[in-house]
Amino acid sequence: MTTTAAPRSSSASKSKQKTGITEGLRFGRFPITAVQPVIEEGRFPAKALPGEDLVVGATVFREGHDQLGVSAVLLDPKGKERQRVRLAPAPGERGKGTDRWEGLLTPTAPGAWTFAIEAWHDRYGTWHHNAEVKVEAGIDVELMLAEGVALLAEAAGESARSAADKRILRAASEGLADTSRTDEERLAAGFSEEVVAVVERQPIRELVTVSEQYPLLVERDLAGRGAWYEFFPRSEGAVLDPTTGTWTSGNFTTAAKRLDAVADMGFDVIYLPPIHPIGFQHRKGRNNTLTPGPQDPGSPWAIGSEAGGHDAIHPELGSFEDFDGFVARANELGLEVALDLALQAAPDHPWVKTNPEWFTTRVDGSIAYAENPPKKYQDIYPLNFDNDPAGLSKEILRIVFLWVSHGVKIFRVDNPHTKPVWFWEWLIGKVNKKYPDVVFLAEAFTRPAMMHALGRAGFQQSYTYFTWRNTKTELESYFQEVSHESPAYFRPNFFVNTPDILTEYLQYGGPAAFRIRAALAATASPLWGVYAGFELYEHVARPGAEEYIDNEKYEFKDRNWDAAAASGHSLAPYITRLNAIRKAHPALGDLQNLTLHHSTDDATIVFSKHKTLPDGSKDTLIIVVNVDPHGIRESTVTLDLSALSLDPSDFTANGRFWVDDLVSGESWEWGEYNYVRLDAHVEPAHILNIRR
Repeated sequence: MTTTAAPRSSSASKSKQKTGITEGLRFGRFPITAVQPVIEEGRFPAKALPGEDLVVGATVFREGHDQLGVSAVLLDPKGKERQRVRLAPAPGERGKGTDRWEGLLTPTAPGAWTFAIEAWHDRYGTWHHNAEVKVEAGIDVELMLAEGVALLAEAAGESARSAADKRILRAASEGLADTSRTDEERLAAGFSEEVVAVVERQPIRELVTVSEQYPLLVERDLAGRGAWYEFFPRSEGAVLDPTTGTWTSGNFTTAAKRLDAVADMGFDVIYLPPIHPIGFQHRKGRNNTLTPGPQDPGSPWAIGSEAGGHDAIHPELGSFEDFDGFVARANELGLEVALDLALQAAPDHPWVKTNPEWFTTRVDGSIAYAENPPKKYQDIYPLNFDNDPAGLSKEILRIVFLWVSHGVKIFRVDNPHTKPVWFWEWLIGKVNKKYPDVVFLAEAFTRPAMMHALGRAGFQQSYTYFTWRNTKTELESYFQEVSHESPAYFRPNFFVNTPDILTEYLQYGGPAAFRIRAALAATASPLWGVYAGFELYEHVARPGAEEYIDNEKYEFKDRNWDAAAASGHSLAPYITRLNAIRKAHPALGDLQNLTLHHSTDDATIVFSKHKTLPDGSKDTLIIVVNVDPHGIRESTVTLDLSALSLDPSDFTANGRFWVDDLVSGESWEWGEYNYVRLDAHVEPAHILNIRR
């Protein structure tokens, strides 16, 4: 790391600068190493959101025993300093000799920000430590007091300080010099709370060393916060003729009628599977069979027919004008439309004839279809980016720009891990240069290295392994990973289900399992998602598969939402409550502020989220969840009180504090140790707000 000495230096340092002795060295006056969040030495920017508290850290140390000060500086896209934060020894590291320093920076608006770390000789801290030790021991008392007089008098003369701070420092200097007082009284003048506060605001620095500036890409809220809802527009309003057994497809006009209910549940994004023409060759039938009937609509992911490809709309869904109306209605309700970007083609896609080089040809002359053994997708041809990378890439960029022109600012990308990472870096870079508010979600259930590389390449968010993390141990490990190990480049979207994924936990856990998964997803990550039918507790899988029977990918679904609501067989009210809690509590909008706490039960997970708001108020939630959907769990919960940022005024007369359950409406006095009993069949989760 290259560091530079700045503004104030000793005569020895100035001498070295004159002779060029430091030229070409990587270490400055004080070593600054292992800066975070930094991705591959700054080759890629770390990710951030407006108002998000980012953990910034570095390993900083010095020779000898003098005190060191460390701060982080945040610069806006124009290079103007917007925040300067004094760093402290990292939590849990004090006294361990790791020299790790941490603090929080909070960017306020989208753009290409930067940050840097500064280290300096802490003149006041060094004097304070030495004077405290020596005066008490009767060593060099007058010398130490005299040094304090000179130090504070010099600081009081600095032009950058306010008049009020100058008065405090001058008074302290005079108090230190007042020989009519005892030594202890003189020292107390230099150690006063007022002096400490002044120096904390504006340290007395020397030998300042500044790291290089590191990139920080701040993206809009929906890049890293939001609740997603997925539905198939062809099913919304689809009608079955009971006499003939034939279906009439839903369309954008009928699907728009469902948007009110989605918005009422508090969702932010309505995600549509591909809306393009569907191929006829090798079309899949019900439950992924190879023998479709004449009424089987086929998988929307088998894109392309004589009616067009990725730049066309399925004729049964409507026209571009109808789509524009759907988008407009969603926007009126506070929803953004996310469109599936599935870079693959049906055998009768126009590309197969016009650009066969965009596919892989086998030895026998046939085009290879998609496979993920043992799964086979005979109705889909994957794209090959190696034969004509420029031509194929430009065509996809054209398609993305087309949909952006129709109001789509979010793309859920199907299987991005089956395409070269360089392509995504190029595509997202091109799109975001012209439209910085466009968001890409990676549907990449694959190896961690690839998932993380996609995040580095530019994907704003990603599907995750959360779907398969169900035990307390699994969840604790995964929550720790996504909130503290990879947030600089990997934003997790905790979808609870997808058309392809119906886990055994949901298959056999009953309604309690659905409540548990929703509560965990909605509180542990700023991003979460639901595929339609989850709120109806749909849980029957196709035998031998981890996906729904009578899968909507291959047929129409006629769901009776009103009947479910009338009978009380709907999770919609619970989902609505969760989303309302998310919107009311900014702490749930950050990722890195998750802290795990201890419970004695092996099926009760406990974590908290805390955020100090710009006005100084505090928002702190404690989430306790019984992850066993089959029974009652009792536990003693031990809280790490330091993670809750409690003030003296928060405590009751008996040394405890009040928590309000945002789900049940009940309230309790809690402390460090707390008894919890959660019945999965009644309410498996506490979402507790600390009353301030």
